[in-house]
Amino acid sequence: MMPKRPVVARVAENAGEVCSPITCRDCGIYGLCREVNGGEADLRLLETIVRNRKLFKRGELLYRVGEPVRAIYAIRCGSAKSYVLTNDGRMQVTGFHVTGELLGLGALASDHYTSEARVLETTMVCEVPLEVLEAYSEELPSVRYQMLKILSQEIIDNQDLMLLLGKKNADERLATFLLSFSQRFQKRSYSPTLFNLSMSRSDIGNYLGMAEETVCRVFTRFQEDGLLTTARRQVQLLDLDRLRLISRG
Repeated sequence: MMPKRPVVARVAENAGEVCSPITCRDCGIYGLCREVNGGEADLRLLETIVRNRKLFKRGELLYRVGEPVRAIYAIRCGSAKSYVLTNDGRMQVTGFHVTGELLGLGALASDHYTSEARVLETTMVCEVPLEVLEAYSEELPSVRYQMLKILSQEIIDNQDLMLLLGKKNADERLATFLLSFSQRFQKRSYSPTLFNLSMSRSDIGNYLGMAEETVCRVFTRFQEDGLLTTARRQVQLLDLDRLRLISRG
């Protein structure tokens, strides 16, 4: 078996450097591409459903609230956060999205994006225009089925978030958050114990319903207890079993 590739240092902070993309088979949109191109298709040459690949610098927007829905996006490398703005201008982070995951699905029920997505580091995305997706959905029922599976996972993720915010204390929330990233990176064939958290502590607190100071305090306590080590954005999980016990309360 091939060793797990560490996720650290895959994306350059220097906007002039190009990130290293994952394989198509590790991408969240792979099921759609496979249905359109066939199981034996060369997935490195997907031009039928993926029409554009774009590189964004840290801090750039993928889309804004109110913009007409043009496409859904698969992160080929890098990461992004999605968020909504309250009437008084405050931001509420609704999700973090890493290599291989999709953005923009929530806008399919309307004609415009209902949230914003901003990249957290140099990020490359594959763009699937909505009209292309709709055309293939009409021709291939299997594409519609794949879309239902993807949207079903979004519902499950939202249910998990409600449980996280409604029933867990600060330690349980952060442990669950870290384990979630561990599982998501492992699913994309990267290391489940060594990875970068490209978002700020403030954004983590916003997402978890905690003050930034609380997030920093729990990180420090976890480090003192031998659960993890941190070095700037890099996190190494040292005891997954204990983190699981904490996350379960």
